[in-house]
Amino acid sequence: MSTVEHLKIEEQGEVTVVYLREPRVTDPVEIEELGKQLYQVLEFKNCAKVVVDFEDVEFLSSATIGKLISLNRKAKACKATLRFCNLRSELRDIFHLCSLDRLFEVHDSKAAAIASF
Repeated sequence: MSTVEHLKIEEQGEVTVVYLREPRVTDPVEIEELGKQLYQVLEFKNCAKVVVDFEDVEFLSSATIGKLISLNRKAKACKATLRFCNLRSELRDIFHLCSLDRLFEVHDSKAAAIASF
């Protein structure tokens, strides 16, 4: 298990689980850094199956959501599969209102997300 500033990363078999450690990332510099760290998981670790766990996340800014959309594009370009899990109900509502639940596959638990591969 390794820890990067905004992320905690662990391998569970063939699946890389990325835990977002910050409850709120709103500063533009921090959002940019979070995006870089997420991209590095795909690029440098060459991950084919990635679960992003939102258990500790209380708030997502529109800029952070933009980074997640970019991450999804990058994952597709790398032929990686991306799953999200453990979104709080208010975050799920935002995903639904913005039709992000059509773009991202969201699961209630980490176990369900891993099993979906």
